[in-house]
Amino acid sequence: MENREKAKHNRVHRYLDDVFANMGESQQLYDLKEELATNMKEKIADYKIRGLDEDQAFKEAAASMGDLTGLVEDMRKAGQDETKQTVYSSWTNRIGATGIVIGSLLILFGLLTPLMLYFMNAPAVSVVGASIFAVAGGTVLTYGALTMDTKKKFAMNRIRALLYTAAVGLVLFGIFAAGTSGFATNEAFIAVAASMSFLLGGVGLFLALFFTGNDRRKKQ
Repeated sequence: MENREKAKHNRVHRYLDDVFANMGESQQLYDLKEELATNMKEKIADYKIRGLDEDQAFKEAAASMGDLTGLVEDMRKAGQDETKQTVYSSWTNRIGATGIVIGSLLILFGLLTPLMLYFMNAPAVSVVGASIFAVAGGTVLTYGALTMDTKKKFAMNRIRALLYTAAVGLVLFGIFAAGTSGFATNEAFIAVAASMSFLLGGVGLFLALFFTGNDRRKKQ
């Protein structure tokens, strides 16, 4: 099942790479191809539900995309306009940078507050409970880092970045839930039980995203 999904994923991206071949690289082109790939995969899944096999579903999905000549020409012009590319990347990076700054501050606050409470001899559950800010900071930082357009990688599609953020958030919250419930009850099995659903959900979502991800590396 996983291999079939991977094969479909690769076939869709090869098709779009051929459509937009010899156009150079830009964040706009990368985002457009990601959006088209998502639409094509949804259409393929829909055609398969209607009874078509994998090959027929792919051909129907490609045909349903219509004439992409206009988009190809728009991307060609955008690729030749360095000013537009710079503005687009700067706008994308401002969102990412904001997430990284806010996330880092929340993590720092979430680490310093428990430390302060510890030296105030506060109950252990209160010390651990204050680390919830670090959990929030970790999720915000994840989104910011994934949506940054760097020298080596394109910014990730925002929906996909949000799903990765959710996966990281679930894992961090699972660890937080284990700590707070464990210190509150002094029972290890309660700590494990409290974290299990969050950890399983987070790890499962992360693995699903990891094995269906597109290569974001820029050609050097």
